[in-house]
Amino acid sequence: MTSRAGSGRLVTRLAGTYPLAETYHASALQAQMEELTSEVSAIVPEATGLALPGSPATAVIGRSEWIERNVAAFEHLTEPARLRLRERMSESEAGERAAAAADRFVQVETRAMLGFLSRKVLGQYELVLPTGEDGDSVSYVGPNILALERVHQFSPSEFRFWVALHELTHRAQFQGVPWLKSYFLDLVGELVDLSKPEPGKLARVVEELVRRRAAGGPLVDDRGLFGLFATPKQNEVLDRVQGLMSLLEGHGHVVMDRVGAERLKTQGRMSRILKGRRQDARTSAFFRLTGLEMKLRQYELGEQFVLSVEKEAGWDAVNLAFRGASSLPSVGEIESPSKWLSRVA
Repeated sequence: MTSRAGSGRLVTRLAGTYPLAETYHASALQAQMEELTSEVSAIVPEATGLALPGSPATAVIGRSEWIERNVAAFEHLTEPARLRLRERMSESEAGERAAAAADRFVQVETRAMLGFLSRKVLGQYELVLPTGEDGDSVSYVGPNILALERVHQFSPSEFRFWVALHELTHRAQFQGVPWLKSYFLDLVGELVDLSKPEPGKLARVVEELVRRRAAGGPLVDDRGLFGLFATPKQNEVLDRVQGLMSLLEGHGHVVMDRVGAERLKTQGRMSRILKGRRQDARTSAFFRLTGLEMKLRQYELGEQFVLSVEKEAGWDAVNLAFRGASSLPSVGEIESPSKWLSRVA
């Protein structure tokens, strides 16, 4: 199952299909999401205090296209590291074969995880296009939006408005905070640069497993297998990524719910159902092994952080986090907002 064709079949099985995805509903959804993206773009700046210049490209895509767009963007981001690894390993024929096999394995693993996620994700603000160029576009996964509307009897106009709110809040974060996009991409670059062969890695991992078992904790924590195999330096960068993503996801959800409560009759029900959907998903061992449990915690902890800061010091204090990289909350501060406030405010 290491060929591209085999990988494609695996992705198709994991992503599944939705009967209405290829009907007139899809073209109608494209037209409405373009209108809603423009409408919501005018609302988000007032709700966040962040500028939202221009208008992004808007696309309604299928699950397979969402997977391939993310795989392509990921490959562009990791290409420098993959080239360095190939150069080091190509000194022998066996090394070159091992590098090629590692490439294929990563492709299959990435597509498998994205195939699973493709059933869940509703939209995405794209910082990096599949071509590797800087992006400013919002994509919505049409089959998932249509499926949730039908299963839960959501009002299509309200649910679509609500989904657009979340993605355009993310756009405001990256477009309205001048330094944030380059900071985020630099973090990704750091993780990629640190992903190099490490002598004695297996012994270190075994030692860590023994330590965790002796401490009575889980052998695989919410960072998944990546966190287990990561070096101390990678874990330092991962902490910064987790702190940032918790802030962005929590900020996005608070804005989404708050504006929705003002404008949508069914916002409360939609919010309860989607939060329950995330909590149900966490029971899967797959989420823990792949590190997706960390992603789910970002929503909850980030939302609690934003609401706690606002309650204690007002919404303007929340936006202090966007003042500069040194003002971003750490993972520890996300869990203890008062510590962050004491430091930055």
